[in-house]
Amino acid sequence: MIIVKLGGSVFSDKTGKPENFDEETVRRIAKEIAEFYPGKDFIIVHGGGSFGHPEAKRYRIREGLGNCPEIKRIGFSETHRAMLRANDMIVKIFLDEGLPAFSVSTSSIFLTRNGDVVHGDVEVIKKLIGNRFIPILFGDVSVDLAKGIDILSGDQIITYLAKMLKPKKVIFLMDVDGIYDGRPGQGNLMQNLSKDELDSLLTRLHCTAAGTDVTGGICNKLHEAAKIAEHSEVWFVNGKVPGRLGGAIMGDSLGTRIVG
Repeated sequence: MIIVKLGGSVFSDKTGKPENFDEETVRRIAKEIAEFYPGKDFIIVHGGGSFGHPEAKRYRIREGLGNCPEIKRIGFSETHRAMLRANDMIVKIFLDEGLPAFSVSTSSIFLTRNGDVVHGDVEVIKKLIGNRFIPILFGDVSVDLAKGIDILSGDQIITYLAKMLKPKKVIFLMDVDGIYDGRPGQGNLMQNLSKDELDSLLTRLHCTAAGTDVTGGICNKLHEAAKIAEHSEVWFVNGKVPGRLGGAIMGDSLGTRIVG
């Protein structure tokens, strides 16, 4: 089994107009996956990009229900609806390419407490995989046991799935070539990393998320990658470049490979 994270920066421009969508890139990614399916099982998890992030920031979902629960409830639903729109476009492209993609609404199967996953019902995902579907989950809002509501990032979802399902590989698709020893896209590309090297790397990276990213940016990805590497091989590759995903699936791609 391979889990692929389709980063929001790959299928949309977070700094552009709300809900812009790069259909060409998503279709090419679907075609690359089709080259390996049904020989390999896949789960896709996509980010928010220009869809969920603006709404989540506007309504300050990360703060919980707080002192304005009436407004926050509306914002909670609006953020979820924005993510459903992105998910629907991605699922449709996969179906167009002959891949049996099936949308799984993240907020319906995960619970959080102060932003951390405390429960995730993966039985439906297991059954979908067993029946040769390709589940497509997404970063989403979550019902939070402490704050009422919160945001659950795609990276956190993958960490939980890796722990429960033990995939062979987790591949993060980004808009840069991998992990650098400086700011994203700057410095030297680090092609091989051990899990133990990640802590020292985090202290050297600029981890403040740019733009409207409300899920932690590259810093969050590396924190989650350290956890994922306990169960699976992890890759970070450029999803904007043809062939990089296919190369990572085969184990030979320009990018960053992390092993436990």
